[in-house]
Amino acid sequence: MIGKGKSISHTKASILYGWNQEKRSQIVFKNNLACISPTEVTDEFKIIQSMNSNCKRNTFSFVLSPTIEDGEKLSITELNKITSCFISEMKLINHQSIAFVHEDKKHKHIHLYVNRIDFNGNAYNDSFIGKKTQKIAEIVALKLGLKTVKEVIEEKLENDKDIRNFIKVKHDEAFAFFDIKNCSIYIDELEKSGIKVKPVINNKSKLQGFRYEFINKSFKGSEVHRSLSINNLIKHKEEKGRTNFKTNKRRI
Repeated sequence: MIGKGKSISHTKASILYGWNQEKRSQIVFKNNLACISPTEVTDEFKIIQSMNSNCKRNTFSFVLSPTIEDGEKLSITELNKITSCFISEMKLINHQSIAFVHEDKKHKHIHLYVNRIDFNGNAYNDSFIGKKTQKIAEIVALKLGLKTVKEVIEEKLENDKDIRNFIKVKHDEAFAFFDIKNCSIYIDELEKSGIKVKPVINNKSKLQGFRYEFINKSFKGSEVHRSLSINNLIKHKEEKGRTNFKTNKRRI
């Protein structure tokens, strides 16, 4: 199960999206609320939010996505349990919240909206809320016997083990041509074996790593092998350079 979370200011628009009947939406969880319509829920949120005018992004929007296989088996009662467990683990049980399931696509998922302001007017700390959501979703999945993100990735890598091994072997053969300043020869050598290499550049125009593609499969360098992360590639190249320098020095 994957979890995504962020703090937002557009409460009504988000709850309206969760309620959207074109998404075959159903309410799967409701806590500390008297109403269920988006407008009335928003108004109830606003009453509590008025106690803390300093907090502008005063609603949390979470998305909880089980795997397709798990989602096909989950009933409304079980979706309620997932949401309730998530709320409890996040320590948001004393906040107003409402959740909807969307079943319009094969990938069933939950949209959960929580008032960030509690009944004492205190705002829940949203520092690193995205990472915290991922971590709690992992805990909930383990508790309820659902597949975690880690398990899905491990299954994928196990099924692709032969491909990853092939890429690693060809990388080792081509590594002599690796140069952090000019990777074209290294890339050309791997392409001779049918492996496409795509440099990943960050927003500061700095090389962040590589993606390797072979037989319609695509992997980050670290997914092929931990030694193919950009930091390890650079480290290995520097170590190899120092070794060659010492060897050549002894021969003189």
